[in-house]
Amino acid sequence: MPVDEPHRVICHLDHLLQQRDMTLAALADAVGVTVVNLSILKNNRAKAVRFSTLTAICDVLQCGIGDLFSVEAE
Repeated sequence: MPVDEPHRVICHLDHLLQQRDMTLAALADAVGVTVVNLSILKNNRAKAVRFSTLTAICDVLQCGIGDLFSVEAE
């Protein structure tokens, strides 16, 4: 599959935030990124994410990468 085609990675950030009774703004402050950048990720529009950002999100939400993302079946 060419890289330019749509991806099948699904972000579960909305669900994780809801479980932890946390807002996107609070997560953005804790992680050190903008709400806009997290919103892009949350809405599955991100094309790339820095490992440092993923690490910070997982640290704050006390979750693993597999909790944050899944891959949709073809």
